[in-house]
Amino acid sequence: MTNLKTLHFYATPEHDCSYLKDRQAKTLFVDPHAVITKDTYSQLSDLGFRRSGGHIYRPHCKECQACISVRIPTDMFAASKSQKRVLAKNKDLTFRALDPQFTQEYYDLYARYINLRHKDGDMYPPSIDQFTSFLVDGAQGTIFFEFRDSDNKLLAIAVCDELEQGLSPIYTFYDPDEEKRSLGTFCILWQIAEAKRRRLQYVYLGYWVRECRKMNYKIMFRPIELLLDGHWVSIT
Repeated sequence: MTNLKTLHFYATPEHDCSYLKDRQAKTLFVDPHAVITKDTYSQLSDLGFRRSGGHIYRPHCKECQACISVRIPTDMFAASKSQKRVLAKNKDLTFRALDPQFTQEYYDLYARYINLRHKDGDMYPPSIDQFTSFLVDGAQGTIFFEFRDSDNKLLAIAVCDELEQGLSPIYTFYDPDEEKRSLGTFCILWQIAEAKRRRLQYVYLGYWVRECRKMNYKIMFRPIELLLDGHWVSIT
């Protein structure tokens, strides 16, 4: 097992918080020049770190603990009635697991998703460089899970890292015209099932912020574990 004490970490100056208005935030980054093995990355994930492109980070705010790392224990998870309906709506979809890559088809779906769903976010406007640096570069056992309908139309891409103990979804983008399918929820449910098929214990969903409405969906998957004061606590 890698000794995390040998890693170097760097904290950013305070900057505007991405989740809560009128808040300042700091971020702790792992040295971007460090060689990060799967074992190291897995340990860091258990400590609340996430990956974005070539950067591995976690919030480092002194006065605020609003960002809470969450993960789903795959063996204990039980889909709700509404989640079972989402699975049923998408039972016609087929999937492929692919290496991270840029294709024009993938980028066109990504750009439509950002333009129609996240115009108010940090990722607007989309660009090819952004897509590549965010989702292709810095891969850590990364998989593109590709979902298509019976007409072979691309509906969703779930970008996910495989850890020693689980899957860590990085980002999901999907066809914004297919609202009835609830593709965002479906992709999480599918990754929970896929982690279980791979005999992995957890699916790491990143950060949940109680006061951020856009993150409410994460807490709908139960039971779920929250990283509180350095310990994972189960909420049913």
